[in-house]
Amino acid sequence: MTIEKKTYRSGPFKDFIAQGTRVGNILYMAGQVGIDSNGTVPLDIAEQTAIAYANMKDVLSQFGADMSNIVDETFFVTNMDELMGNVETVYGERESAYGGMPEVSQTVVQVAGLVQPELKIEIKCIAHL
Repeated sequence: MTIEKKTYRSGPFKDFIAQGTRVGNILYMAGQVGIDSNGTVPLDIAEQTAIAYANMKDVLSQFGADMSNIVDETFFVTNMDELMGNVETVYGERESAYGGMPEVSQTVVQVAGLVQPELKIEIKCIAHL
């Protein structure tokens, strides 16, 4: 049996990574990082978080969805102490992106590194469409 999929590819890694794959009414989004459209990576984890959420919104829009469709998200962080030391600003960016306290499950995982050494956070999510 063949599974029907729809993918969206963008950004500098579009030849290698689909930013989102829709299977039925579920969207699996690749991890989004804090690199803006100019390729700039701010050093601040909260600023990276805001950009990652903006990138998520772009992917969601390609499938006719928005932040309210997200049901699960995973934060991958390179330094848990840095996240916890900036938890109010990082989670402030999260609430801003969702337009209030999000009704989603969340997991936070510390990793050794991300695709570029200056990246501090990557956010992956699943959305119900």
